[in-house]
Amino acid sequence: MSKVICVDVAKCNGCYNCQLACKDEHAGNDWTPYAKPQPDIGQFWVKLTEHVGGTIPKVKIHYIPYMCNHCENAVCMEACKFGAYYRREDGFVILDPEKCKGCGACMKACPYEAIYMNKDLKICQKCTGCAHLLDNGYKLPRCVEACPTDAMQYGEEADMQDFIVGSTVRMPETGLHPKVFYRNIPGKFIAGTVYDPVEKEVVIGARCRATNGGKTIEVLSDEYGDFWFKDLAMGKYDVVIEAKGYEFKTFDAVDATIDVNLGDIPLDKK
Repeated sequence: MSKVICVDVAKCNGCYNCQLACKDEHAGNDWTPYAKPQPDIGQFWVKLTEHVGGTIPKVKIHYIPYMCNHCENAVCMEACKFGAYYRREDGFVILDPEKCKGCGACMKACPYEAIYMNKDLKICQKCTGCAHLLDNGYKLPRCVEACPTDAMQYGEEADMQDFIVGSTVRMPETGLHPKVFYRNIPGKFIAGTVYDPVEKEVVIGARCRATNGGKTIEVLSDEYGDFWFKDLAMGKYDVVIEAKGYEFKTFDAVDATIDVNLGDIPLDKK
């Protein structure tokens, strides 16, 4: 059974330890037959990405580490005409640096942009799962070991089913069956603040509804007049705001393919 890496995005605080640990392990170190030294710059076999949504003051940030997915249907292996790729018993897809000719075919085939060209060595390079460490008794790849919040987990696929069931992978539509699984990636949000422009005070307890495809989500504005529709599926929503003593306020077809801050919304008294 193959090994997998599981990432709980809700636990990731953006410390970059995974990215730095990978650099520390591979930059300047020759781990042949698994990998030649990773360059100091230009390559991130683990790359932490920052995702910022909304506008001030309605902003949410989350972080996602990206890496080689060691896919079950690895197109990089199929693209290589020199037999440089092979799969270990633990499922990690390895690019043999001694056999690589640097043609770049695997780079073009990989939809995740997880393969890099080393121009000095004239070879392609990528994550090895820290196979050299695992072969020498280490229990975890460096990126997983370095995570202080346990956002990253590593283990047998059969043992990680509690995490895997209900999780997602990158670009599932490719059919490559990645072995890196993600949980708690936030959906989109629509937010705003409702207030009375005459009294110059926020409106607390306003009923705020967002409707898409016959499904309606309802929240109340809080003590600051703020409302948040969180973890929305991407699409267009009709938003209606209703408060006692005030006229309805509507926003038609709010485009939640991005995070939306509707801003400060004045309510007119009846």
